[in-house]
Amino acid sequence: MVASAPLPGSTHGSPSEVVIENLVIVGSGPAGYTAAIYAARANLAPLLITGFQRGGIPGGQLMTTTHVENYPGFPDGILGPELMDRCKAQALRWGTKLVEADAESLDLSSRPYRLVTSEGETIWTHSLILATGASANRLGIKEEERFWSRGISACAICDGATPQFRKEQLAVVGGGDSACEEAVYLTKYGSQVHLIVRSQSLRASAAMADRVLANPAIIVHWNREVLAGLGEDWLSAIRLRDRTTGATDDLPVRGLFYAIGHTPNTELLQGQLELDEKGYLVTRPGRPETSLEGVFAAGDVADAEWRQGITAAGSGCQAALAAERWLSHHQLARPVERQNIEPEPAGATEPTATSDAGNFDAAALWQKGGYALRKLYHDSEKPLLVVYTSPSCGPCHVLKPQLKRVLDELSGRALGVEIDIEADPEIAQQAGVTGTPTVQLFFNKQLQQQWQGVKQRREFKAAIEALTAASA
Repeated sequence: MVASAPLPGSTHGSPSEVVIENLVIVGSGPAGYTAAIYAARANLAPLLITGFQRGGIPGGQLMTTTHVENYPGFPDGILGPELMDRCKAQALRWGTKLVEADAESLDLSSRPYRLVTSEGETIWTHSLILATGASANRLGIKEEERFWSRGISACAICDGATPQFRKEQLAVVGGGDSACEEAVYLTKYGSQVHLIVRSQSLRASAAMADRVLANPAIIVHWNREVLAGLGEDWLSAIRLRDRTTGATDDLPVRGLFYAIGHTPNTELLQGQLELDEKGYLVTRPGRPETSLEGVFAAGDVADAEWRQGITAAGSGCQAALAAERWLSHHQLARPVERQNIEPEPAGATEPTATSDAGNFDAAALWQKGGYALRKLYHDSEKPLLVVYTSPSCGPCHVLKPQLKRVLDELSGRALGVEIDIEADPEIAQQAGVTGTPTVQLFFNKQLQQQWQGVKQRREFKAAIEALTAASA
């Protein structure tokens, strides 16, 4: 099977021969995965760098979305993380190679292009598709850092089920589709949801705006902006300013969620590719080509206007087709030779069953629920990795396979338990969980370390190895 070519000579101080990929795709949202599907079906064996922490999480913004109701083919809607799982499985089925890391640096000064990942791997490629997306903006209000993850969040879908928000007054800032969706979502948990809108109207689609305005659990505060967060150990109120009169007032809330737009993830491209005044990649009108030969753009990183899952997917298709044609025109493509014309079906992933007295296994690497946690906490002599998740949490979706991989690599020297904070809110509250995902590492019935959010796999592995080495 041939997928890449050796690079003769020395380039950028490289070895005399290195492997050059046909195509590298940076980013794993709808744009990146669609590009990978098309390129893989063209037998280009694309390598896709998923991203991990820089600019968001693998799967992109749809990983922090609940029901996607406007993606064709799903008449009843589909959860954002599930849609991205299906796209990923389709890309893998056709031969995409995944690198679960961040792109730390890019050198586009000459071809072949060079990338360095957060794992220290150097990758060379003839062509490149940039699908790095955009990141959620912060307000930068007074006391924002103090209350971050202690009442302030940029992801209601991730953190809304946290026990501290249950039956409490909550607020969402923004006037677009994301803000409206998050406000509706939070009515499942909060006693009242306040939507803070800077203008006198919503920018959201008519369907989403109607849903908000018809919901008695949502109060819209027009022409207001947030000035500060107030409280002691946890957010207890926000200070609002009326943009018409200048008057200020304090609104008692336990949670403040941002939905105020995004900034394109182009920091690695500064000075290397043409960007517009907002930082978005500049492409040829209606096409994916950037200012450099063999470099293409797809998705929100080059789209300041539409920013939809379906438009991102369409641009990923365009970028892959353009890259294929460019590689063929320059006689650089080295396609794979498939042993099986028809790849094996992707299949479905079975969810972990909740443990009880009948199915609990003291030696299982991964289990779920309060019963397994109690048994392993009291009886097991091994380090115990506990991850607190919620069903709609996209980052949880990303992190769980990484934790399972860590446990598998440790060959049984540590065990893992998943706690669904919706199914077991008392456990989450007792553990002091303030958002998902939260990971706690226990050993000898003592909490050794805690992490919030998606972290690199090596952090968890190093912490567990340190414990096992110290106890040996």
